[in-house]
Amino acid sequence: MLLPVIMAGGSGSRLWPLSRTHYPKQFLALASQETMLQATVSRLSALPHQSPLFICNEEHRFIVAEQLRQANMAHSGIILEPVGRNTAPAIALAALQATQNGDDPLLLVLAADHVIQDNQAFSDAVTQAVPHAKEGKLVTFGIVPTAPETGYGYIQQGAPVSESAFEVAAFVEKPNLQTAQAYLSTDEYYWNSGMFLFRASRYLAELDAHRPDMLAACRQALAGSQLDLDFIRLNADAFASCPDDSIDYAVMEKTLDAVVVPMDAQWSDVGSWSALWEVNDKDKQGNAIRGDVLMESTTNSYVYSQNKLVATVGVDNLVVVETKDAVLVAHKDKVQDVKGIVGQLKVANRPEHLQHREVYRPWGSHDAIADGERFHVKRLMVKPGQKTATQMHYHRAEHWVVVAGTARVRQGDNTFLVGENESTYIPIGVAHSIENPGKLPLELIEVRSGTYLGEDDIVRIEDYGVGY
Repeated sequence: MLLPVIMAGGSGSRLWPLSRTHYPKQFLALASQETMLQATVSRLSALPHQSPLFICNEEHRFIVAEQLRQANMAHSGIILEPVGRNTAPAIALAALQATQNGDDPLLLVLAADHVIQDNQAFSDAVTQAVPHAKEGKLVTFGIVPTAPETGYGYIQQGAPVSESAFEVAAFVEKPNLQTAQAYLSTDEYYWNSGMFLFRASRYLAELDAHRPDMLAACRQALAGSQLDLDFIRLNADAFASCPDDSIDYAVMEKTLDAVVVPMDAQWSDVGSWSALWEVNDKDKQGNAIRGDVLMESTTNSYVYSQNKLVATVGVDNLVVVETKDAVLVAHKDKVQDVKGIVGQLKVANRPEHLQHREVYRPWGSHDAIADGERFHVKRLMVKPGQKTATQMHYHRAEHWVVVAGTARVRQGDNTFLVGENESTYIPIGVAHSIENPGKLPLELIEVRSGTYLGEDDIVRIEDYGVGY
């Protein structure tokens, strides 16, 4: 039985403004009704497998757990990386965790941010790879190329080892266009998908042979780990000392047992807005649309509306993306330059590259509605049975109006219920929290007023992981 290892880290900026550092593309529903993380789990359904093991950034832990909960998806644990150290250490952590109790499963290593439209072809390729992994080979999956793509690395096939697998002759860096065209003409090259299958012990043995320093750091990090709810918290100092390297450089290019299995499954890593346009359904004019969109004389475009009506007239080959706090308009041939906009946001110390206007917390979410010189208005949603951290503020008071559900409010030494169409007032300097004791989501409007309304005016008295 396979143990899927789903790598859900990363905070890419190529799909800004939808993808943000605190809410990257793997947590978005871009090609279906499921998020990319959920779709990665769903496509395992035709394969015999254990509940997946997840690896993600510390700051994304509650998003992963909540998306799995929403889809009723089980897991074998969520390993939290305190810092990013690339794929080789991440997979080492998974292999060490998987072998702790004497087991030695086949690890199916997947990225949470890929689109695969032909799930049957995916399952067939994995099934074909299993015998080779059982024999001790380290299998990588090569995507049958459909174009001379310069944004992917390539794998050159060597001698056949079966009807469906080949030795790996070489891993090749991202080529220029002329080189990529030459690759396609030979039928010997595949896109490097970043998906793998091998026995846990074999990966650890290869890593020990080629990067023993990396393996030692991962062992130390996991040995000092702590279990926190669903999360496996590593020893942060030990993991910070781990070298940063990809599995390709650390292991796959060095091992003598690398095998490539071709996969023709309509795969994409959705690395740009043009790639997302390609994998989405289109109308007769070649347009892919999401949300409230009206078009007139518009062709070959991708238009996404999150919050407002978006209308286009007389345009071709554009990407238009509207979110609650930003709008992107880009030519499809220039979408790789979106990273330049993200760079400008970082230099200006603006928050739009970090997070959306609506911010998700373990207890629910809050969404900024309006700002003024001495006021700030938010819409809060508290999930059933959840509670915000108890806190106080020195410069602002807060007014809460419940619009749906019932709130249990702590105000100083008092605790009381506030129902729909009722409100309460939190004076400056008074400890307070909100709890949802009911079975339905609690929604309320919060109005802050005072001389200073910054998020850093907060003293946490009691914290349940991430405060408000």
